[in-house]
Amino acid sequence: MAESRATRWRRRALNFFPAWRGTGGRVTYIAADWREIRVRLPLNWRTRNYVGTIFGGSLYGAADPWYMIMLIKGLGPGYTVWDKAATIRFKRPGRATLHARFLLTDAELAAIREALETSDRVERVYVVELADAAGVVHAVVEKTLHIRRNA
Repeated sequence: MAESRATRWRRRALNFFPAWRGTGGRVTYIAADWREIRVRLPLNWRTRNYVGTIFGGSLYGAADPWYMIMLIKGLGPGYTVWDKAATIRFKRPGRATLHARFLLTDAELAAIREALETSDRVERVYVVELADAAGVVHAVVEKTLHIRRNA
């Protein structure tokens, strides 16, 4: 799905948001329905650590908010979504620009809504990989999100 005028504007605004800008990451694509987001994390003077690879904080920061935002947009105003936990596994040093792709399916949103029919809250785990242009994974971020219906 292509970007809409609204998501293109939102992408540009997000890239200037100070907390996000500090990670060194850049949002390169937001689908019109917020079901896909793509992020690029270059190796440059802002993201380089002491040993010349991408700083672990930048790796995590580039992956941090996206699933929460996607769920908020996808589920709508009747739900509350919070980050609950996160882990990052470093597979190899980031010595080049890395990319991450965040996907949220209709089936996932339906499963959340269905689970909330019988429970007051649900937790979901999402995994995203930061990989280079050749597809080699350098880090894996696992996010646990808490979701509930508003009272």
